[in-house]
Amino acid sequence: MEDLMKSLKMPLFGNTFSPKKTPPRKSASLSSLHTLDRSTKETELGLEYGPPIMNIGGQSWKFEEGQWITESGGNTSSRELQRLKKRNVQLEEENNLLKLKIEILLDMLTETTVEYHLMEKEVEDIKTQHRRKK
Repeated sequence: MEDLMKSLKMPLFGNTFSPKKTPPRKSASLSSLHTLDRSTKETELGLEYGPPIMNIGGQSWKFEEGQWITESGGNTSSRELQRLKKRNVQLEEENNLLKLKIEILLDMLTETTVEYHLMEKEVEDIKTQHRRKK
């Protein structure tokens, strides 16, 4: 039994893990662009690179101002559509604010009307009391 216990014991600091050393990477680039001369680079890549454009599913996408914008599509451009969506959100926020202001004004009007009717009733009560005293 004692032999079994010794064989099951795991050393706490023994048999340290030592991984194999990785070979150094090759420094050569996989791209062949660095081997081209300047005139070949200009004809292949063009003088002005411009924003990146890609075609996916028949639609042309252009990266402008941090967003991908579709160039092909319906009657309105994607830029115009985004502008309209932003304006729509602004108008909805303004509409909600105006609805809130109307609700507050209606509450104020109701409170003022109630106060007026209470004051009118008090005046009537005072008049009736004054008539009774005469």
